[in-house]
Amino acid sequence: PCLMHLCSLLAEKTGKVLGEFCRCYKEQYGVALFNSVRYEIEGNGGPQAQLLHRKVPLEDHVIYSGNLFQYIEENKKWRNRFCVVPHNYGLVLYENKLAYERDLSPRVLINSAGYKILTSVDQYLELVNSSLPGVTPKSGHSPILKCPTDFPLILWHPYARHYYFCVMTGKEQEKWRAVFQDCVRHCNNGISEDSKVEAPAFTDAIRMYRQSKEQYGTWDMLCGTETQVLSNLVMEELLPELRTTIGPRLKGKAQERQRTWIQISDAVYRMVYEQTKAQYDALTAKCEQGRPQMESTIRTDMDQIITSKEHLASKIRAFVLPKAEICVRNHVQPYISSILEALMTPTSQGFAEVREVFFKEVTDMNMNIVNEGGLEKLVEYMEKLSHLAFHPVKMQSCYEKMDQLKLEGLQQRFDVSSTSVFKQRAQIHMRQQMDDAVYTFETLLHQELGKLQGKDDLCKSIQRILERVLKKYDYDSSTVRKKFFREALLQITIPFLLKKLAPTCKGELARFQELIFEDFASFILVENTYEEVVLQSVMKDIMQAVKEAAVQRKHNLYRDSMVMHNSDPNLHLLGEGVPIDWGEEYSGQPEAEPPADKRRRAKQVVSVIQDDEGVLPYEVGTEALLQPCSPEPQELEESEPGVPPSSPGGVEAIREALAKESLGDGIEEAQLTNATPASPMPEADVTSETRMPCATPASPTPRAEAPSPPARAACHQPSDKETGEEMALPDAECSPPHPTGMTESGEGAQTEF
Repeated sequence: PCLMHLCSLLAEKTGKVLGEFCRCYKEQYGVALFNSVRYEIEGNGGPQAQLLHRKVPLEDHVIYSGNLFQYIEENKKWRNRFCVVPHNYGLVLYENKLAYERDLSPRVLINSAGYKILTSVDQYLELVNSSLPGVTPKSGHSPILKCPTDFPLILWHPYARHYYFCVMTGKEQEKWRAVFQDCVRHCNNGISEDSKVEAPAFTDAIRMYRQSKEQYGTWDMLCGTETQVLSNLVMEELLPELRTTIGPRLKGKAQERQRTWIQISDAVYRMVYEQTKAQYDALTAKCEQGRPQMESTIRTDMDQIITSKEHLASKIRAFVLPKAEICVRNHVQPYISSILEALMTPTSQGFAEVREVFFKEVTDMNMNIVNEGGLEKLVEYMEKLSHLAFHPVKMQSCYEKMDQLKLEGLQQRFDVSSTSVFKQRAQIHMRQQMDDAVYTFETLLHQELGKLQGKDDLCKSIQRILERVLKKYDYDSSTVRKKFFREALLQITIPFLLKKLAPTCKGELARFQELIFEDFASFILVENTYEEVVLQSVMKDIMQAVKEAAVQRKHNLYRDSMVMHNSDPNLHLLGEGVPIDWGEEYSGQPEAEPPADKRRRAKQVVSVIQDDEGVLPYEVGTEALLQPCSPEPQELEESEPGVPPSSPGGVEAIREALAKESLGDGIEEAQLTNATPASPMPEADVTSETRMPCATPASPTPRAEAPSPPARAACHQPSDKETGEEMALPDAECSPPHPTGMTESGEGAQTEF
């Protein structure tokens, strides 16, 4: 009865939050639709980009695959896992490499939106200790997690379950950390920018809802898909109450209570996600159903709607602007230049590093072609260069420049909870600019190849095209950065102004509602118009600050008045053509190659450090592999009882047993059972050359071929469900979750957010 009551309470509170959000969304949907149609009719585009934009950047590729150890909570053991990161950045964990190659179902599918990547157990324990106040293990007691190596990788989430991995070397840890961070960065950016109505309606509804609760400023958990963001919104309100209600009732030692709390939080998060997804899908379907009628009204009455909105804005402006200008002058204007400088330095260094990495990769390729020669080598290097932007390790030097971003005292003054929002946005821009530069380079080079005579012509052409692309990159980089700076300044200052003005202005807004014609009430909102007036009060100062930085040529910014005349009028037409497949076009492969063979040759963006399945070092001891009160590992029971730990034979026997056990589970033909079985993983294997063990990122220097991996029986393209982008959750319960599809080792396949 107590659990049923708790489930009922959770459903009620979730429904209440979602009900308020749905009201906000319906209001914002009409405004977003009006703005979209108005932009389509009037048009107000900025400078035309000089670089081309690739539409499908990672088709038939995987980002990374390799072995690492995962801690299995159900049986408290560390197990070797083969992890694949496909083109949509899900984390897919298999029993071992053989299970992946044989198309067996993956063990775990993880969507990493909202997660933090930790490389220290101490960092993790600090977060865990703060999650449940008053529950901290006493000194000398075993912590909630022990790691058998010095190189952990922990995925921590404030609401969902945590994942524990470790590797054997620092190089492996750095590479996996870069890969995991790229997955988080990509999955956090889960709301499609291609949607010109639903996306702005959703983000504005979230903002309006939070402001109604007196929560202004940036929000760290605005990450993932719409359903994930909404689930985070519900959990933000639900978790404190849940902690107060359930926390005191938890029994056992401190680490056991912490572990139980993490499981309860995850179970509640799954329940909330399921309820949220159902309600949000119903909401969007209803809005989409009414869209044609609304759009027809907008197009018919566009002029009257604009006139009505301008009349409303003039009345609100007369009331609000004097107060807003005083607030801007006293509390915002003196700090704009400081905020801008704090943003410009690391961001511009990151974009400069993107330019440097691109220049170095192309120059190295050109030098290798001079030394080795031939179109065949060009094809090999271009296949690697074409995915440079999606190489987490090579791009890491660009991304890490943003780690310097510090707003210091400004962060507290303007109620900025974290700079992570701005860091991530800048990093996404860096990746996009790198890919645009690479795609433009390969498009121009591809166009020139038919006209070239010999190796010397090829090298001169590469150098000439590189210089052209760098000029285009400098122009686009300046445009992108200036837009980013303006948006970041608005994100920092507007919530601060709204909070300052709320006591004197917000209560008076209701009287302006009568100025809106009833027929246009779906497209004009007093609250949105008020925010636009506040934005106008500070926009002039922000534009001026960015303009002055460009006039002074700070950080290689271009003036707005500078227009780069398009020296390649047909370039954008080239970008609309069929994507270039260097390997297929120039490697002499037959045109009618079977689709299965083409997928089997799929390349891997990042080379593997260690492809072999390893075992944890015996020296760490059995105790380090287990949590307190966990059962003895079955693997160790098979070794000879009389062999001492120092005996080489004992070490070899244990390692052989571990390797045999790890491999044996994956050879079984039986499919894993689960309430939501994961579909088979696609054919995304790598060629022999990319599967070779390598201690450094892939470089232009050729490597010896290794035997090809065994062909897989069935090949499928990655689906969203496989990588957790869109998931069907099992029936959630209020009690701590237990795996539904258990194998002999006590592990179950899990589908994660």
